[in-house]
Amino acid sequence: MFKALVILAIAALAAAEYHEEHYSHPKYKFEYGVEDHHTGDNKDQWEHRDGDVVKGQYSLYEPDGTKRIVEYTSDKHHGFQAHVKRVGHAHHPQIYGHEEGHHYSGNELGHGHGHASSYANLYQHH
Repeated sequence: MFKALVILAIAALAAAEYHEEHYSHPKYKFEYGVEDHHTGDNKDQWEHRDGDVVKGQYSLYEPDGTKRIVEYTSDKHHGFQAHVKRVGHAHHPQIYGHEEGHHYSGNELGHGHGHASSYANLYQHH
């Protein structure tokens, strides 16, 4: 009985379909962009992949008005590498909430950490 099971198992293995792993070479390319004058959202991106090599770039406008451009590459020899550039001059908003004549020394609350201020610009669109 045992011999019959062994012979049957060997016959089943021999008759089984041979399965070979198939490696699909990854390759793609995409790009997109957004330009929304209502919200100020302006950005774009593109990326290409051919096998293990990826190259791309994206850009966006920072809140200070500068444009950030990031160029990146990735491969199995060098890993991920990004180069960041900033284009333009930063514009900082006017500080709100400071009252003339009142000078805060930082000691009113007993903490003595110096002066701090904050601001917020809130716009509601209808």
